[in-house]
Amino acid sequence: MKGLFDLQVPAMRPLWLRVTIVLATLAWTGMEIVNGAWGWAALFGAAGLWCVWQFFVTWDEEKVAAKEDR
Repeated sequence: MKGLFDLQVPAMRPLWLRVTIVLATLAWTGMEIVNGAWGWAALFGAAGLWCVWQFFVTWDEEKVAAKEDR
């Protein structure tokens, strides 16, 4: 998948950055739930889960390295 939703890019190679992004989006989801903003919570929750999927489930280091060489 190319474009906006493809997070497997060389800028996201550091593990600390990927973990920070996931934690930030999921923490923001929790804050929105506490404040009763269910629409925003759903949006940030979906973004956080997409990041988990891209960064930890389907992460392909070879694909990212190939993009860096271009």
